[in-house]
Amino acid sequence: MVIPSVPPELYLVLSAVLFTIGVIGALTRRNAILVFMCIEMMLNAVNITFITLSRFLQSLDGVLFAFFVMAVAAAEAAVGLAIFVMIYRSRETINVDEINLLKW
Repeated sequence: MVIPSVPPELYLVLSAVLFTIGVIGALTRRNAILVFMCIEMMLNAVNITFITLSRFLQSLDGVLFAFFVMAVAAAEAAVGLAIFVMIYRSRETINVDEINLLKW
């Protein structure tokens, strides 16, 4: 039995849809953690694009870029969540509209 392969165009469409959902979510949400999750979704959409084009072009460059993006996203998640905890402790909110770090 031969399993039909999925054309790369469908992966690119999926990546574009995920990226669009991430952009819309990052621009419309007020909760900083939800904005952060939308940014992570956009990074994963870019990873899907990298890996799809890497497989289509039969090169490992896209996979290496995807690993680099995942490493940066993991570091970003650790630092970002630590910043959110510190902001919540000092301001008792993480709504983007209510946080003004320049005004004490």
